[in-house]
Amino acid sequence: MDRGLSKCAAIVIVDWSNSSRAFDTMKNSAQDVRKHILDTAYGIIAQKGFSGVGLNEILTSAGVPKGSFYYYFGTKEAFGEALLEEYFDTYLARVDDILSAPGNTAAERLLQYFGYWASSQSSPDATAKCLAVKLGAEVSDMSEAMRHALHKGTQRVIQRITIALREGEDDGSLSLSFAPEKMAEMLYHLWLGACIRQKITRDNAALETTLSTTRHLLNLNA
Repeated sequence: MDRGLSKCAAIVIVDWSNSSRAFDTMKNSAQDVRKHILDTAYGIIAQKGFSGVGLNEILTSAGVPKGSFYYYFGTKEAFGEALLEEYFDTYLARVDDILSAPGNTAAERLLQYFGYWASSQSSPDATAKCLAVKLGAEVSDMSEAMRHALHKGTQRVIQRITIALREGEDDGSLSLSFAPEKMAEMLYHLWLGACIRQKITRDNAALETTLSTTRHLLNLNA
């Protein structure tokens, strides 16, 4: 990992590791079985994408019968929607931890968040990367339900950034050139594009540049 990406990163990687193959659906609660399927599938889809993964591969890896899948999700599209909702819930819990860290100004917390984003996106672990980047272009044209889940999830991220920007204005650590809502959208779009560029080039130059640009946009270069 490039040294520049680790300077302001507070790394918190979600554990999406697969559970054992012999998963007893009779001895676990319905919620546990459902989450087990989602967690197992995430590790596969984060690497291969949504269309590149068949139902049999998910079920074999999860160690559950096909009937369990259809009981909890009904269709693969409904499963994809649930996967995205679960991802954003987990991701936003990490975002909230970073953006509410005590003892730091709002500006410092924002830089820690964007440092976390850069470091996780440059990780060799596919499950650490942004799922919106991985699936956004792939599923938005094939499933309205999944597109809506992506839209709702990304809007929640932008809302968190907006709140942090407002807090920065309130505590005096930020002097913004745009309204917090506008700045939050600009920053999110900037980072989303940088992540796509990083996937294409397979180097971290775009992330390094975007981290520097973020500091400039927030007037934190001094």
